[in-house]
Parts: sequence; C-alpha cells; structure tokens
Amino acid sequence: MSRPGTFERHTRETKIRVSLDLDGTGVSDIKTPLPFLSHMLEQIARHGLIDLNIHADGDIEIDGHHTTEDLGIVFGNALREAVGEGLGIRRFGSANLPMDEARANVALDLSGRPFFVWRVPLPQAKVGNWDTELAEVFFEAVARTAKMNLHVTLETGHNMHHCIEICFKAFARALRAAVELDPRQKGTPSTKGSLD
Repeated sequence: MSRPGTFERHTRETKIRVSLDLDGTGVSDIKTPLPFLSHMLEQIARHGLIDLNIHADGDIEIDGHHTTEDLGIVFGNALREAVGEGLGIRRFGSANLPMDEARANVALDLSGRPFFVWRVPLPQAKVGNWDTELAEVFFEAVARTAKMNLHVTLETGHNMHHCIEICFKAFARALRAAVELDPRQKGTPSTKGSLD
C-alpha cells in the first residue's frame, strides 16, 4: 500500500519540493542548506516511518527563516494530500519521549482544523547555523497547512540540540500513530463524516 503526497513551492526566497509516503519504511533523501534542519527532518522520516524526499534551496545568506517556514508549508501540504479524506486512520496520535536529559510530549489531531500550541521554552541561540526559534516557526507552518491540531510541550531539558531533536522525534511518533490505518475504523473517524 502507498499513500503519497507531493507539493512544491517556488518564490523569490525559496524553491522547495517535498514528496512523501505515509506507508514507507523511514527512507529519506533530504537536501537543504541548513544541516541541522536536515537532521531534524531525517528524524521525522525515520521515527515516523515516512519515506521522505526533500530538496530545498533558500536565501540563507539572509537567515534561515524563509527556508524553514516554507519547508513547513510544503511539508504540511504534502502531508495533507497524503492523508486525503482520512479514511480508516486513527486520526489522533501522541508521544512522550526522552532524549538524555530532555523529554517532550506531542499530541496531535488530524482534524482538518488547524490549531497550534507551543510550550517549548528555548533561549534565542543557534544550533549550527540554525536559530532555535525556527523550531516553532516550522511546526506552526506544518500545523496550519496540514490542518492539524498540534500541541508540543518540552517537559524538561537544557541542551538545545536535545530539546529540539526530541520535539521532532515525538512529533514523528505521534504522526505515525495518527496516520496508522485502524482495521476497526470504517470510513472517516469523525461524527461529522468529514475531516474538513
């Protein structure tokens, strides 16, 4: 089985293409001009068991904001396409995961109604050439364009690399649970009959 999604966005600031398959094995081919962001996107593929191909160019000579936000937009749209009407999916997913001293909780609902809560206190700093504040920018763009309700909470942690990475890993595991096909679920998992 395969549930693919593809989306492209070309602006004067970025050129990004994302293709994914929700029924993959976690294989990824990710090329962005921001190595730490590429590493985080690999976490989504590997721990979400999503095959993920990303090719992104952006104006990082200014900073990483445009590239990060547009990647969130493109990823969210590709995800929305792959989920489609959501027939047979579990819809809800959550994960509480540790990484050394850091621990994060992510809960999401592929409801068709975007809402975003970010409780991740991070100082303004850099990991590699990537600003820590861009983690929130990425996830907000994903939630908005994938039309998901997404809550991300960092429960503990002080190493910036660990704090951000565990948020991405927990997101991946929560998403994996939400898109999983439930053999008992007939049709769309909503009393409305639609996830839109």
